[in-house]
Amino acid sequence: MDISNPRRILAVSLEDDAIHLSRVVKDLTGSAPETASTTLAGSSHTLSLKTAYYTAEVPIWLDLIADPVEWSASFLSAEAKEVLEVLGGIVVVFPLPTQAGSDSKEAKAARELIAHVGKVVQKGLGGWAWDGVGLCVGVGEIDDVDEWDGCAAECGLEFVQVRAKGTEARNEFGEKTGIPRAKEALEANEWDQVGGGDLGSDFGDFEAALDGDDDEVDLEGVIAGSKDTDLDPKDLDFGFDREDFQGLRKAIWSAGKDEEDEEGFMNGDKPSQQKNKQAPEEGDASNSTGKEEGDDKLDEAEIQKLEGMMRKLQAVRDMSAGLPEDQRKRMAAKAVGEVMKDL
Repeated sequence: MDISNPRRILAVSLEDDAIHLSRVVKDLTGSAPETASTTLAGSSHTLSLKTAYYTAEVPIWLDLIADPVEWSASFLSAEAKEVLEVLGGIVVVFPLPTQAGSDSKEAKAARELIAHVGKVVQKGLGGWAWDGVGLCVGVGEIDDVDEWDGCAAECGLEFVQVRAKGTEARNEFGEKTGIPRAKEALEANEWDQVGGGDLGSDFGDFEAALDGDDDEVDLEGVIAGSKDTDLDPKDLDFGFDREDFQGLRKAIWSAGKDEEDEEGFMNGDKPSQQKNKQAPEEGDASNSTGKEEGDDKLDEAEIQKLEGMMRKLQAVRDMSAGLPEDQRKRMAAKAVGEVMKDL
């Protein structure tokens, strides 16, 4: 299917980081964006997408942000409603701070930018209920990016690291990283105009609920680098029956064990042999507990992945507070579905 009038992508960065924005857009599209007069602000580019299901020439609007507070206020004004209605994607680009610690000027500026882009995503576009894709692209070589992954998740964005040297690979879970992951996320999006460009008809009650302050991003917390560490799945029962989350918890905690069983099967072991391997042999004192040593242990990578999943669910729970039950269930279903796909 050829999508003749696709929704748009808004790609932004701070004014001082225009070089990173230009580089990311070039890597995504295959060509460098042309400046409007002497700046990227206000210019546009095109991303050609072709999958087994559709082809589309998606326009990219580029913007450079001088003051994140003023920028978010302008995009949440009545005058910007028509712009938000045709957005199908938003990409925020920033350099990963090289200085150690989260109190550096560079880190504070990045968190402020992400927080206010997240405010537009949540209050202007609908947050998790938005039928679009939000990416937070950090450019740099640092290895510890957990802080930025969490910061992006709290604002309803997916964090993607792009290494400056252009060396892209798959992570420990076999997933794409860098520019390939960013493009994969954009390809998986729905680019058809929603309801002829009238997002209000789809979001209705959701947008009305967001007129209050209960769903606003905790900007001070995000900018200061604070995180909610209470990731207990028991507290995530927003709009779901507890049995639903019991199933989710069981799926998450059994994921690592299932992968081990599958690996054994691929090595030629039958399922019955797998069970026999796990069962203690009679008279074997070392297996007297009925479990092989390490059966219930998760490695560090699995723990980090699970924490990321729980953080995503926590962010949805916070954003849905105060909404009608049907809206909360809609947001919860989308969030849990995304988490389940990651398993």
